[in-house]
Amino acid sequence: MESKMVSPLKPTILLFIASLVAAAYLTSSEAADSKPSFEDNFDIMWSEDHFTTSEDGQIWHLSLDKETGCGFQTKQRYRFGWFSMKLKLVGGDSAGVVTAYYMCTENGAGPERDELDFEFLGNRSGQPYLIQTNVYKNGTGGREMRHMLWFDPTEDFHTYSILWNNHQIVFFVDKVPVRVFKNNGEENSFFPNEKPMYLFSSIWNADDWATRGGLEKTDWKKAPFVSSYKDFNVDACQWEDPYPACVSTTAKNWWDQYDAWHLSDDQKLDYAWVQRNLVIYDYCKDTERYPTLPWECSLSPWD
Repeated sequence: MESKMVSPLKPTILLFIASLVAAAYLTSSEAADSKPSFEDNFDIMWSEDHFTTSEDGQIWHLSLDKETGCGFQTKQRYRFGWFSMKLKLVGGDSAGVVTAYYMCTENGAGPERDELDFEFLGNRSGQPYLIQTNVYKNGTGGREMRHMLWFDPTEDFHTYSILWNNHQIVFFVDKVPVRVFKNNGEENSFFPNEKPMYLFSSIWNADDWATRGGLEKTDWKKAPFVSSYKDFNVDACQWEDPYPACVSTTAKNWWDQYDAWHLSDDQKLDYAWVQRNLVIYDYCKDTERYPTLPWECSLSPWD
């Protein structure tokens, strides 16, 4: 059988193909490198002169000095979803300094606010950071838990996340669940599920209570105190007036499907380890403060 010779491509065609390949590569590289900037997601709440970014704009720094702290918030409100950020906390002597990373329905601490809190409580050099979490509904909090960490949060970035749906709120550190706050499926006074929330972060002085109940004061000679942020990740129901469809569907969003209503088996193992080793304070076990425990304390995080 006689074989046929394939005509070689003309140089002009080869150049055209090469240019297409190069253009496609550059476009894909630019897409991979382009990440949302701070301005895409957030606004500065106060003290813009205490806010800086890395040269590429992907790491954000909030600073605190004796004059003031600094804070930012998302441009959008959300109701239910997954919210995640990487933080690197103030190093060295950070007694009295609080870095707050939280969700709230209002710009200020309004009397009817709903709120989900991570608060990182600084300490004297060599002493461990503590994480305080809290939950508010209609302005009522008092649901504090405090945990130690299994790493030094000042040496590198770590991921702090909140899963929020109508069945549970889970606080995660590096994907390890450290706190589970359950709903009972009925109208109640403890589970925030009706109002959309912004996400905030701030750094501020709280030496009247933050470190050893206020015994350790902020050493302003160590200022400025700087907390750093990167890799904000949100997969959530963005609020639209009067009522977005995504708050009532369980079909399209992983964070509101059945598997997200409970801890997985692996998460239960991690959560059990945290409960055994890292819990410093749990309001549900503080019978002196609450002779009659709040009703939600009867709900099992394992269900």
